[in-house]
Amino acid sequence: MTFQTTVREGVCQLRRPGTRWLSTAWDGGYVRADAAYNVTVPTAFDRTDLDAYRAERLGAAGFPVGPTLLTGVRMADARRARDGPVTVVATAGLSNPAVLPVHADRSAADEASTGTDEWRPGTVNLLVGVERALDDGALATLLATAVEAKAATLQALAGVPGTTSDAVLVGSAPDCERAGFAGSATTVGAATRACVRDAVAASLDSHYDDGPPVPADTDHGVVTDRQTDVDRP
Repeated sequence: MTFQTTVREGVCQLRRPGTRWLSTAWDGGYVRADAAYNVTVPTAFDRTDLDAYRAERLGAAGFPVGPTLLTGVRMADARRARDGPVTVVATAGLSNPAVLPVHADRSAADEASTGTDEWRPGTVNLLVGVERALDDGALATLLATAVEAKAATLQALAGVPGTTSDAVLVGSAPDCERAGFAGSATTVGAATRACVRDAVAASLDSHYDDGPPVPADTDHGVVTDRQTDVDRP
């Protein structure tokens, strides 16, 4: 049985019964649930009772409660990519970029907006479903693989590795063939990297008519330009 997607009432559901999920959301961690969700929030979103808000939104859409991500991107701009055992759904918005200058690229800090007067969700969110049985360690590796692919894609297309509010949900199917690893050199990892790349790129294309904004054109975000002490351990 493949992972199935349903979108309604500003909610995207990725469903496969009995999935084991790992989430980076506000209530993140490992959990077993039949489905995971990505939910569009309004521009002026300021709710802090996120469990209650999730229940309201999923209930209004006719979905049971499950692990959930929140985004400022509309679900009309969500894009799905599939390859072999992997399904990825991405929403990508860059209103609050998190710039990380490196060596010669530190000048990017001077070109990036760092306004912090009001938080507005941009968010690059990923729902990843894998039709393989992964143990906790492999599921954590899958999350790292997805985040790496997200950062590489955004760096190439928009000059930033992410936003201040990115989140990822990865899930494996315990009743499927076991996979001991999920790094970039594995079948699962390679498919995940490709799906994340293509889904994120397609969502950006849908969300922005003239391409993603450069950091200097955004009103919110951060630049990590601090220096550290580096020596031999």
